[in-house]
Amino acid sequence: MPGSEARPREAGAAAEAKVSGGATAEAEWVESDEPLLSARVHRPSDLMRMVLGLLGIGVVLVVANFAHGTTAGLEQDIDKGTQQAPPLLISLTGLASSIAVLLVPVAFAIERLIKRDGLRIADGVLAAVLAHGASLATDLWVAEAAPDSVRDALTKQITNTDITAPVHSYLAPVIAYMTAVGMARRPRWRVLLWAVLLLNAFAVLIPGYSTPFSIVVTVLIGWSVAYGTLYAVGAPNVRPTGQNLLAGLRHVGFRPVSAMRVEEPDGPEAEGHDPGERERGRRYRVTLEDGPPIDVTVVDRELQAHGFFYRVWRRLTLRGITQRRNLQSLRQALEQEALLAYAAIAAGANAPRLIATAELGPDAVMLVYEHIDGRSLDALPDEAVTDELMRTAWQQVATLQARRIAHRRLVGEALLADRSGNVYLTDLRGGEIAAGDVVLRMDVAQLMTTFGLRVGAERAVAAAVEVLGPDAVADSLPLLQPIALSRSTRTTLRRLAKERAQREREAVIEASRANREAHKEAHKDARGQTHREDRKSARAGKAAEKRAVDEALEEAREEDLLAQIRGQVLLIRPQAPIEPARLERIKPRTLVSLIAGVLAAYFLMTQLSQVEFSKVIGEANWAWVGGAVLFSGATYVAAAMSLLGFVPEKVPFVRTVFAQVAGSFVKLVAPAAVGGVALNTRFLQRAGVRPGHAVASVGASQLFGLGSHIVLLMIFGYLTGTEHTPTLSPSRTVIAGLLTAAVLTLIVTAIPALRRFVVNRLRGLFAGVVPRMLDVVQRPQKLATGIGGMLLLTLLFVMCLDACVRAFGYEASYASIAVVFLAGNALGSAAPTPGGLGAVDAALFAGLVTFGVPKEVATPAVLLFRLLTLWLPVLPGWLSFTQLTRKGAL
Repeated sequence: MPGSEARPREAGAAAEAKVSGGATAEAEWVESDEPLLSARVHRPSDLMRMVLGLLGIGVVLVVANFAHGTTAGLEQDIDKGTQQAPPLLISLTGLASSIAVLLVPVAFAIERLIKRDGLRIADGVLAAVLAHGASLATDLWVAEAAPDSVRDALTKQITNTDITAPVHSYLAPVIAYMTAVGMARRPRWRVLLWAVLLLNAFAVLIPGYSTPFSIVVTVLIGWSVAYGTLYAVGAPNVRPTGQNLLAGLRHVGFRPVSAMRVEEPDGPEAEGHDPGERERGRRYRVTLEDGPPIDVTVVDRELQAHGFFYRVWRRLTLRGITQRRNLQSLRQALEQEALLAYAAIAAGANAPRLIATAELGPDAVMLVYEHIDGRSLDALPDEAVTDELMRTAWQQVATLQARRIAHRRLVGEALLADRSGNVYLTDLRGGEIAAGDVVLRMDVAQLMTTFGLRVGAERAVAAAVEVLGPDAVADSLPLLQPIALSRSTRTTLRRLAKERAQREREAVIEASRANREAHKEAHKDARGQTHREDRKSARAGKAAEKRAVDEALEEAREEDLLAQIRGQVLLIRPQAPIEPARLERIKPRTLVSLIAGVLAAYFLMTQLSQVEFSKVIGEANWAWVGGAVLFSGATYVAAAMSLLGFVPEKVPFVRTVFAQVAGSFVKLVAPAAVGGVALNTRFLQRAGVRPGHAVASVGASQLFGLGSHIVLLMIFGYLTGTEHTPTLSPSRTVIAGLLTAAVLTLIVTAIPALRRFVVNRLRGLFAGVVPRMLDVVQRPQKLATGIGGMLLLTLLFVMCLDACVRAFGYEASYASIAVVFLAGNALGSAAPTPGGLGAVDAALFAGLVTFGVPKEVATPAVLLFRLLTLWLPVLPGWLSFTQLTRKGAL
């Protein structure tokens, strides 16, 4: 609620009412809250809805293009089901839908005109005209340029010469009109709108005048055009002005003099606030002619829509926590806040008393509270946050919890302290009555964190224990986790974590710099050393630098606030449960894995649907197929060797092999060069390697792999050229590719901006590679493991591809197979598609054909190779990824 720290905005408009009486005139000045409001607002939500509608149209067209059999089967099923419908029902349905489509928009227009809301009708008419034009353009595109599969999905043959319209040019404008005028935001009209749409769909589907995809595209076109129109021209501003507020107060019996807007945090101060926190409404301090001032909260439809997607995500991902309804009417929101306000007062807690409630027209409501002259916790200086004030706040929370009332947002803004030291709990709108134990404990965890951010963990825990008791505080520890805290608190904790990491980084850099300077001074004093002594001195200096860095990092390391609070509670209750409660129903990583699995299955089925398995199985030599399987499986061992060879730290070998198997799943949903690097870096970090060292090790492995790849390609290319000198001529494609690469290189080096961009990217990727390579060079066994793993990995892939070719009765030289694989692998790493889909397959096929392998052999050989190295490892890769994630190794 507003306190004395609130800064009223300057009065931007004044309503002057002059009352003349005789020779004198009295003027009553009534201040409003803010400058004149714009007549229209461009809402980002309208733009987002338009984009979603366009994406929906794209998805429908893609499905229609690539799933022709599914669309045809769906139409046949609908035709079979509608053939049983009585003709009389079809006729009545068509008549009713035709009348309803015309009458409902007209009725709503009349209702809006009666209420003097003609701007909405104008917006609806404009949207309808544009939707009609979009429908005609879509019809023309489908008839002239669309693929046959899309045309078949959107149209239906009526006679030998006539087909149905791809888009209903009369229905799309109606949908655009209804959406633009806001019928969906009014419950009664919304029900009528859906009834009309369903009736019309039923009327055109049953007699076969349309297809399901045509109806969906029609609805999406109307929907997208409507929101695009609203965003372009702006939606009518429904926010009540200061004059509306003053008129509403007079209507419920108050005599206001002025209304001043209490500013919300803006700019950096507002960063991290919950979308749900911003929907509390605009707050005003109103001065009355008689009596103390009052505080008024105004909530309109625009503010109420804030945080919709955030609330949906929280409802889907969190369990055990009751979330309020995502879509509430203004009256429901008004009743909920009033209920919580009355319940808090009845429980005996200090809360602003609700005096009155009222509607400010059809699009806003207001709640009138008694004014409390105080300051919020966020506005108090640190020295004013005393132990007595914290105990007073905890007593108010204990009073609510005794009646099973949860506040759900005990942040600094919700705690108001007056001049007498009393603490009031405000912003009860998001609270909950008859709350469960989990939600009540969340309040305890949240308030401890709120106070801990101001006074430290020790004092915050002590105040809570003194009022609630050690058992109640200890029971809240499982809820002391970021996901259970408010979004603004999580943002503050992340900012503090970044500041701690920066201090640790600065301490490490300073220790390293001081050690190097000391080593240089010592080296100057020992210039007469032999080469062997000099090397020994360099190694000793490096070891000393590492010890200095470790000591500096240990000294600079700080515990985060939540860990400090746990530590303080454990000092009081050592047996307190500290295992975090599982609140997330589904984690973002799990959702990503699920989506990735669906995409992988889709790509796999697409590829395998093109293979004639009976012919391939009948012609394959299963001995060579078994050899290819063994070679493919051995590549994961070689990949683990090539990675660990550049990691001086001790990392479990078996777990590293499983991580490489997990990489076969990751690379299917991300470009191969990106997914593997990210997974190996994450794996090394979780294995205890420092983040900088992990990135440097993976970078060193990638850099050496690139170099060995180029060298092997040149060697095998030379060997292949000597084998085929009489017949093999330089490829024009290869020459063009080399010339293009050379031109791009010259352009990048010639333009300073591009050169800086490339240099910065490479420097960020390989910044720590050289020092890491120096560490590896000092361990010859490690270096031999890395180099051997690289060469063995390439050899195994070449042998696998060779076995796949031999499995179908053809023998090619190992040099030719090696060139084909190395070229295909290079394209796969550069291609932006997951797993190099398309690029690798085409490159391998073209390479084999170029070296004389018949197409009848090259096609099944490439499919078998990709099946063994890309598709079959997906399931074990997903299992390994899930298992390693569960064990905390990823």
